[in-house]
Amino acid sequence: MTSPADMYATAQDLVPVALRGLAAAGVTPSGEMPFTLRGVPGPQGPEVHPEGRSVRYTAIAALGLGRQSEQVQRDVLGGSTAGELARSCLALATASTDAGAHALALWAAAEVAGETDDGLAARLLDAVRRPSIATVDCAWAVVAGLAMPEGNTASSLAHEGVARLLSHQGPLGTFPHELPPSGGLRGHVGSFADQIYPIHAFVRFAARTGDSQALAAAELTARRIVDLQGPQGQWWWHYDARTGDVVERYPVYSVHQHGMAPMVLSELAAAGGTDHAESVQRGFGWLSTHPECVEPIVAPDLGVVWRKIGRREPFKAARAAGAVATRVHRGAEVPFVDWVWPAGRVDYECRPYELGWLLYASGAKHEGSTA
Repeated sequence: MTSPADMYATAQDLVPVALRGLAAAGVTPSGEMPFTLRGVPGPQGPEVHPEGRSVRYTAIAALGLGRQSEQVQRDVLGGSTAGELARSCLALATASTDAGAHALALWAAAEVAGETDDGLAARLLDAVRRPSIATVDCAWAVVAGLAMPEGNTASSLAHEGVARLLSHQGPLGTFPHELPPSGGLRGHVGSFADQIYPIHAFVRFAARTGDSQALAAAELTARRIVDLQGPQGQWWWHYDARTGDVVERYPVYSVHQHGMAPMVLSELAAAGGTDHAESVQRGFGWLSTHPECVEPIVAPDLGVVWRKIGRREPFKAARAAGAVATRVHRGAEVPFVDWVWPAGRVDYECRPYELGWLLYASGAKHEGSTA
């Protein structure tokens, strides 16, 4: 069995990769991280090209870089700090209507720079109180409220967000994509993100308040995704919120393996919950032992961990088939899906938030060069 020290070393091995990738991504003239780093052929070999921009990804990069030394932050950001990047997210998010961007900007600014924006927080609380909100946005709102200075709005974000998550948790712990579940053929389906971020919200709330119901809710969801983890450590993609079954396994996203699951499950253990270190390590292991293809997922020289391994299929056909099948009959499986649409296609892009969560999950500061 792998020891916790070995698991920590595995995470730390990827930290220089993430720092190199974020340095390559750079910051756009508007003060944002790009939406993605896309792998392309180049005259000297593979290259990565930044594309687009994203407030969400900028905030997550700031959170991850905030756990590095100031010198490393400046090396990566061309002289700026993670705190300055986080503060810029507040202004960027104010111009956005995206509740997820609002939550992440408030979280990053509070945690990394010790600042907040009362107007933006009020807008986020309005979103939490709307008839419908994305599960991920609600979970991030809880964490943002807990990170912000104590006050009525921060308290309401945390308490009302947790209450809303609890009211829509399935009997085996799984969540739909929206609260309440939307109608249609996919309303009962939630992604891995829709499971892992509520765990995080519950854990942080329980750690702050001592709320046993929140910790129990985190345990329930964590146990379900761990029980369903793939034989080579894969964290599967889509779940039936009603039954807790896997709806569709692929793609397997690298950030789930090296960032999101380690970040959240380690915090669960630290808060007095179950220690899922062995499952976390198996997830890390998939990055090098993935059975779906022979191509490497980690590209250290480029500073990226390629985004995912998916099926060789028309656009999300297996997901649609699984959603329809489980809507018609709970627990149904689509026959021959692995034969018709086998997994093995590598997505040659890497988004800054993926590297940000990798750094955040790694915990410890890194003092080395990003070159």
